[in-house]
Amino acid sequence: MDLKDVRVTVAGLGVSGVPAAKVLHGLGARVTVVNATAGDKQRAEAAELEALGVSVRLGDGDTLPEGTELVVTTPGWKPSSPLFTAAAAAGVEIWGDVELAWRLRKPGAAPWLAVTGTNGKTTTTRMLAAILAAAGLRTAAVGNIGVSLLDVVLGDEEYDVLAVELSSYQLHWAPSIRPHSAAVLNLAPDHLDWHGSMAAYAADKGRIYHGNQVACVYNTADPETERLVREADVEEGCRAIGFTLQAPRPSEFGVVDGILVDRAFVEDRANNAQELAETGDVTPPAPHNIANALAAAALARAYGVPPGAVREGLRAFTPDAHRIAEVATVDGVTYVDDSKATNTHAAEASLAAYPSIVWLAGGLAKGAEFDELAARAAGRLRAAVLFGADRALIREALARHAPQVPVTELERTDTGAMPAAVAIAQDLARPGDTVLLAPACASMDMFTNYNQRGEMFADAVRELVRASAGTAAGGGRAGD
Repeated sequence: MDLKDVRVTVAGLGVSGVPAAKVLHGLGARVTVVNATAGDKQRAEAAELEALGVSVRLGDGDTLPEGTELVVTTPGWKPSSPLFTAAAAAGVEIWGDVELAWRLRKPGAAPWLAVTGTNGKTTTTRMLAAILAAAGLRTAAVGNIGVSLLDVVLGDEEYDVLAVELSSYQLHWAPSIRPHSAAVLNLAPDHLDWHGSMAAYAADKGRIYHGNQVACVYNTADPETERLVREADVEEGCRAIGFTLQAPRPSEFGVVDGILVDRAFVEDRANNAQELAETGDVTPPAPHNIANALAAAALARAYGVPPGAVREGLRAFTPDAHRIAEVATVDGVTYVDDSKATNTHAAEASLAAYPSIVWLAGGLAKGAEFDELAARAAGRLRAAVLFGADRALIREALARHAPQVPVTELERTDTGAMPAAVAIAQDLARPGDTVLLAPACASMDMFTNYNQRGEMFADAVRELVRASAGTAAGGGRAGD
């Protein structure tokens, strides 16, 4: 690519826009960055870029700079933004930072094994990277996972293969990428305010399959993911590979008697299967996480990774915080932090992992509906403790579909609501129960992010542990 003297407008600052502007400037482009807000953080970022010779316009994200020949956007900007409308009217191409990274790859660059889906993307991508590393391959988990693809493709470090997490936002602005193999883990309504409709959201997710060379990995329990495979324009010989929590059919990965098996990349797959790992090798061994492991294994095997590396990689993998993480067991009750369950689809998967639950939920619903979630979880709920701006939506759904479940609502909206919710849950729970934080909502009404929400839950549980230990110690001294 020759971008010398090309007039490029970068839409947005932040973790994607600043690196993109620096890269483009380094390639000789004439760069202007536009950003709708003009706070202290944005002014500091602007000063850094302006010192390099990049032009920055703060407080105006709608106007297309005169003479723009290319727009490079950060992921959060909606397709309906006036800037993009103006660009389309002027016949100017719009790329995301992922598209830019793809076009700037060096000759012989590492192929991409790509992962998307409504939920499970980060876990699956990191599992995949762990498996690839266990096979002795030079790899990294990159993309939406927090490591800039631009830094990776332009850096000095050489890789054999990359595990790439891609969001629907990134895929929308990445028309040219052609992964070696890719997976769509699942599809459920999310970010519809950005995409405009479920159909548009699904179509953007489906872009990940286009141009695949070896395998399009899909979820047999989610027919929409298979439909996306059928509609994809792939290279000749590329195969559709399913994953299932049941016994697999030929060309599928699945589970047989607690064993993860491959019936896709084996000789005589009509009659043979290859053992890869045990469900106990997956942490945590919840059903949806087993599904993540199967998808990661399918992508790794599509790249030619030996079976032993799958087991070794899954055993080495440590989940990120706030993803169905067991915090402690107190008086026979297990407390689990799944604060990352920020939508109904993720919460449903989390609730399905435990037989008897005191459910902590609530926050910002983002337009979600909770009837299906309440109906499916009803038989597993001992009680529910609800908090946050849209808690009434969950309460109403439970009243319709699980009227037998006791519901406690917290009206307070400060962060002290979390220790109060944990204390109420402790009173409601019985030995053998799970107190599960799976909010099914975003966190920003009460917390900085889902990380803070999860940390406050974990802190409150640790207080229970200390209180329980103190009571036990006091009882022992009295007995002496």
